[in-house]
Amino acid sequence: MQLEKSRNILIFFLLLLLGFIVFLGVVYAKIVLPRDKMPTLIVAKADVAVRGAIYTDEGVQEGFSLARSKKLYKLSFNPRSIDPDKKELFTTLLEIYSQIPMTKIEQAFGRPSYTTISYDISPKTAANLKSLNAKLLAYDVFREYEHEGKLMQKSGLSIEVSGVDREYPYADLLEPFVGYTTKKELDSRITMPEGVDGIEKFYDNILRPVSQGRVSGRRDIGFNIIQDKRALQQLRYDGFDVRLGVSLRLQQRVEGILDTAIKEFDSEQVIAGVLDPRNGQILALASSNRFNPKAIRKQDVPNLKIRAIESFEPGSTIKPLIYALLLEKQLINPLSPIDLNGGYYRVGRYIIKDDSIMPKNPTIEDVLLRSSNVGMVKLSMLFSGKEFYDGLKSFGLNQKTGVDFPYEQIGLIPSVRELSRESSAAKASASYGYNVRVTFMQLLRAYGVFVNGGHLVAPHIAQSFKAQDGSIYLPNLPAPKRVISSATAQKMQDLLIKVVESGTGKAAKVENIIVGGKTGTARVAASSGGYGETYNGSFFGFAKDIENTYVIGVVTFGSSGQHYYGAQTSAPVFQKIVKELVAQGKLKPQAQKQAQSTTKDKHDKQHN
Repeated sequence: MQLEKSRNILIFFLLLLLGFIVFLGVVYAKIVLPRDKMPTLIVAKADVAVRGAIYTDEGVQEGFSLARSKKLYKLSFNPRSIDPDKKELFTTLLEIYSQIPMTKIEQAFGRPSYTTISYDISPKTAANLKSLNAKLLAYDVFREYEHEGKLMQKSGLSIEVSGVDREYPYADLLEPFVGYTTKKELDSRITMPEGVDGIEKFYDNILRPVSQGRVSGRRDIGFNIIQDKRALQQLRYDGFDVRLGVSLRLQQRVEGILDTAIKEFDSEQVIAGVLDPRNGQILALASSNRFNPKAIRKQDVPNLKIRAIESFEPGSTIKPLIYALLLEKQLINPLSPIDLNGGYYRVGRYIIKDDSIMPKNPTIEDVLLRSSNVGMVKLSMLFSGKEFYDGLKSFGLNQKTGVDFPYEQIGLIPSVRELSRESSAAKASASYGYNVRVTFMQLLRAYGVFVNGGHLVAPHIAQSFKAQDGSIYLPNLPAPKRVISSATAQKMQDLLIKVVESGTGKAAKVENIIVGGKTGTARVAASSGGYGETYNGSFFGFAKDIENTYVIGVVTFGSSGQHYYGAQTSAPVFQKIVKELVAQGKLKPQAQKQAQSTTKDKHDKQHN
């Protein structure tokens, strides 16, 4: 009896031991052999950093972003891990949550292995799909299965970052100056935007991510890393944001003005800019020829380049620069008489003529007021070749302005040798804006010299850069450079105001605002040689009240037909921009004589 009892106890313990061994075998199969039998439970993933945003000076809210980044996700699943009895439930819910067509989801079931059905899932949809994954898990939609004798762990939906997309919430606003990007694939097969032109290209090294992050740890069924104490994370560092000094409201209105102008005139393109002459900050820069960087069409290709930094012959808008140099060197007295030869003047084998009617007894001042080509040719002969060359260079011609756009051209001015020849056609034509090539940005900042005490500043559109930790960095700008004396600058201000009041710039006049500037018209060179029948008309100048001053430039490219003079095309656009500055409170109307007297008194106090 006792022996039988002992035997039963032994059998019981043997059975218990056998059960324990079986249990250990199962545990061994489930846990100890994962490398051979099923995917690892420990995973590492990249925490993808994103490209910085480009936003305006008016705010950092999402609505003011001109360009921003968002992550895109890829959606994958293993068809063999779906319970066949719950396939319909799976496909129905997945279509609802992902907005992927049912047919595309069902096609994935014809593939024998893990498959990706979308690479461009939005962040919001990705979050919803992760929620769906938990619901499907609760409904036992996913299952384990055997493959070649191995037990494969059940796996749910995989929602992983596939790349970073670039968004432009305002579509064509501030284009082509904001620029556009292309997609570049990283080693990890994640696509990242890369700047091609505009601000996107110029600040590509600042906007692009600093470093990718990394996180590792145990994963759940949906391949998400469980955020517990064992999870390890290396922080990512996104690219810096670029903050522009552009006024969003002003930019929108200027673009609207140009859209109206391009319809009114038979022209190729109209560009305009507003600059603060004290610090070079660009407040608005607009083109009539814009494009949506997210949907570039074949017809948009000619508009991708930034024409504001491409060179052209300026015509008479160069005359104030030369006139200021003559004043600075005391080579002329504006009130002295000048013989304009009845509007015709021979230089070598060329005949120079005036388009405008001059007074009977013209003075040197009338040369600028009435835009006399003959007068400018005769006055430019007072320069030596080196004086003429160095003077134009001092105003920033034949060199980059440093504006924050890539591919900036430097333009062209004749060499000292060409400008030194007696009766030089190069020197003569340069004096009224031919045989010289400048960019819009060069002229815009050059006119700033007249209202900035004679100093030349570097134009820039970016105002600051913001790091991920909130640190703010300012652009490294060169110090202002003196070109002419403050006294000469004031004389030029007064003279350019007269040009608007009683000269060729009357179409730019705005009541009770001080406006000064100069028109320019130049025939466009033909590709076959010589000059064709299209013209570039321009107006550059300034508008000011007691407290504020803005330099404004407008160029209408490729005009033909009856209206092509700068006074007919660009000057009226200039006037509308000034009126918009008034409407937005950036300029305050005041009786002009009082305003001129007040600003002159301020100038005298500053420089006495």
